[in-house]
Amino acid sequence: MQRSLHNFMQVGIVHFMAYPHAKSSEEYVSTISSIIEDDFFGAIEITSAPDEATAEKASRLLESSGVTVGFSAHPILLAYQANLNAMDEAERQRAVELVKGGIDHAYQFGAQNLGLLSGTDPGPEHREKAVGYLIESLQEICKYARSKGNLEISLELFDHETTFFRLLGPTRLGVEVAQEVRNVDPSFGLMIDLSHLPMLGESTEGALARTRDYINHAHMGNCLISDPKDPLYGDRHPRFGYKGSEIDVPQLTEYLRALLDIGYLEEGKDRVLAFEIKPAPNESSKAIIAQAKRTLRAAWQRV
Repeated sequence: MQRSLHNFMQVGIVHFMAYPHAKSSEEYVSTISSIIEDDFFGAIEITSAPDEATAEKASRLLESSGVTVGFSAHPILLAYQANLNAMDEAERQRAVELVKGGIDHAYQFGAQNLGLLSGTDPGPEHREKAVGYLIESLQEICKYARSKGNLEISLELFDHETTFFRLLGPTRLGVEVAQEVRNVDPSFGLMIDLSHLPMLGESTEGALARTRDYINHAHMGNCLISDPKDPLYGDRHPRFGYKGSEIDVPQLTEYLRALLDIGYLEEGKDRVLAFEIKPAPNESSKAIIAQAKRTLRAAWQRV
């Protein structure tokens, strides 16, 4: 593709993955600054700040930057081991309330999108009931989000049986859930991550064709499933081309082509496509971010 990739997408990055050690107030703000000062990026995805004063400072920074902001409730749900499809009603409602708190933070940051994930897969014998509970939880969350503004909710499809053992899971099941939730909130959609498709055993073309009418957010990343003994085995988001991993320039090229084919990426549409990459031990955040940008440029040239 000869035309600029920036004409077809807002390139984003998941801040807390690229800078996993940015836990203090100073690091949280300075690493957000390093991303929004790089005009390669038109979008950033963040999660909760360490404290309210830091949140206010970050909010002012983001407002001045002009970048599209997304908010992830993943770290909140995972930190509290919260399950939006739990069999126990009290446990399920606790998870819903945690996401509602995330929605409040998202609005504080001026976010346009909030990502979340389903709870753990209870197994075939309880799966149908769990899907029903998840739909109920998502509908309540969407009603709350819409009562406060226009925040878009995205459910990310994770691996089913490798690392996080999420209920969703397979794209077919994701579409079924999205259809039901859209009865309450037509803007609700699915978040597709290239790195999760090998773990789901689904082809890029097949998964995107199946979810094309429901995708409202997309990630690009990598995974390693060839060697269970590797410390980055599973959903650890290594840099592109990591030895033994699944995603490099050819696979990213295929993903970009498929996103263009289904109309998610389109010239002038400004949809977000965000890197979700994490430095391995002894790797530099800045180095893997630069490597990700080079990989995207190389893949785009092949599209």
